[in-house]
Amino acid sequence: MSDVSDKGAAPEAKSDFGPEKRAAYWRANKGLLGKLLVVWFLVSFGAGILFEDWLNQFEFFGFKLGFWFAQQGSIYVFVVLIFVYARKMRQLDRDFGVED
Repeated sequence: MSDVSDKGAAPEAKSDFGPEKRAAYWRANKGLLGKLLVVWFLVSFGAGILFEDWLNQFEFFGFKLGFWFAQQGSIYVFVVLIFVYARKMRQLDRDFGVED
């Protein structure tokens, strides 16, 4: 008869994930998130609002570039950011030995 309390136990490989390693993991995670949020801010607020007048001197697919970023470009960048985050987090999890 197996002990029911062992079913929720973490695998042995993750038992060496001590406080120092956990802090380093979250520091790297927050650093990555901070960088991606800066890109998100620059694209949405910067290209769509702050630099729109300057960007409008260029054309992209027949539209002024500032307008295009405000309407379409930022959405494309956001989708790319999702994939970048997923890929980088997978790599970070592998580096720290906590992948699924």
